[in-house]
Amino acid sequence: MAYYRNFDTPPPDPKVLQALTAQQRQMQERIILQKPDFDLKLIAGCDSSFIGEDTILSVFVLLTYPSLEVVEKVWHRGPVELPYIPGFLAFREAPNLLKAFEKLQQKPDLIMVDGHGISHPRRLGIATHLGLHLNKPTIGVAKKVLVGKYTEPAATKGAVSPLIYKDEHIANVLRTKDNVKPVFVSPGHLMDLESATDIALACAIKHKLPEPTRLADHYAAVYKREV
Repeated sequence: MAYYRNFDTPPPDPKVLQALTAQQRQMQERIILQKPDFDLKLIAGCDSSFIGEDTILSVFVLLTYPSLEVVEKVWHRGPVELPYIPGFLAFREAPNLLKAFEKLQQKPDLIMVDGHGISHPRRLGIATHLGLHLNKPTIGVAKKVLVGKYTEPAATKGAVSPLIYKDEHIANVLRTKDNVKPVFVSPGHLMDLESATDIALACAIKHKLPEPTRLADHYAAVYKREV
């Protein structure tokens, strides 16, 4: 989900930006991109939604893999601790997502996040951020490009083209359904691009979004209405 700053509000405090940037630089050094070493049986999808300007609701949906049957759904509502700052969304969403994750009775082998992994100006999208905090393999599946250039993949499901940023292949532009807009798949942490793309495509059954993030998005809207 995209969030836009109200330009009637003051710009971010430069000291806050400096501190967050320094923290991202430190976190960069801990990112591990590798072919995952797991027997993938449980996969989680997560997403967040904002209620007004001061409350965030985060959802985790746990599914079996490869059958993609829902096992658990949990959510947590909490205060927004940071205003929206472009490039630093993870610091706004991650604290509440981590609290929602704690409520899962079973823990996933892999987390698929509605957002970016390393396809971020400083390689610290929300998927990478969560992976580092939880020491779990993560994948980012985003609806819109954040950085980099690409050519449009073919219109058929499974078509892929590379997303290139600063001469690095940071993500794949993946067509998950015939004749629909592609998604942007990047590894977050403890994951490689090829595996991330294969898993995202395997989870795209009928819809544009893979089931873990599609269901997380769906239940975020459901729980938002309830609260």
